[in-house]
Amino acid sequence: MKRMMIAMGLAASVLGSTGAMAALSAGAKAPDFTTRGALAGKTFTLTLSHQLKRGPVVLYFFPKAFTPGCSAEAREFATHIDDFKKAGATVIGMSADPVDDLVAFSTKECAGKFAVASAGPDIISGYDVALKMRPGITDRTSYVIAPNGRVVFVHSEMNYSGHVKSTLAAVQSMKAK
Repeated sequence: MKRMMIAMGLAASVLGSTGAMAALSAGAKAPDFTTRGALAGKTFTLTLSHQLKRGPVVLYFFPKAFTPGCSAEAREFATHIDDFKKAGATVIGMSADPVDDLVAFSTKECAGKFAVASAGPDIISGYDVALKMRPGITDRTSYVIAPNGRVVFVHSEMNYSGHVKSTLAAVQSMKAK
C-alpha cells in the first residue's frame, strides 16, 4: 500500500496535480456519507461505503451544474466512463446543487453514464472542498478512493482540464498493481 501511495504521489507530480486546495491527502480516510443523487434522470440514495464495495471510486467535486467548465468536465468523464469501468472504478460527481438540478444534469451533461449527487454542508466540510470565495459552492477537487476507504490520489485545481486524465491514470495504476 505504501508503495502504491508513493507511486500515486509521483503520478501526481508528473501529471501536474496538486493537493493545495484539498485538505484530504493520499493516505487519509475518506469520510463516509449518504446523500441523494441522480443517474440518468432518476433519483436514488447514494452511500459512499456501498459504492466502495464494488471497487475504487473517483469522487469529483464540481462548483455548479450547467456552468461551462462543469458541463465540459462532466461530458469528458462521460466520454471516458468505459475506461474507468474497465479499470474497475465508479465515477461519482458531487456538487452543492440541489438534487432536482442534478436530475437534469445527470441526463444532459453526464449522458446518463454516471451518478451525480448533492453535497451538503457536512460532506463539503468533511472533504474540505468549500469554495472560499463563494460559500455554499464546492471547489473543483477529484479524489480517487481505494476500496478500503483511503484516498490514494488527489487533483485539486479550478481548471477542469486534467481532472479526468489524472484520475483515470491513477485508477489504471491501481489496477496494474
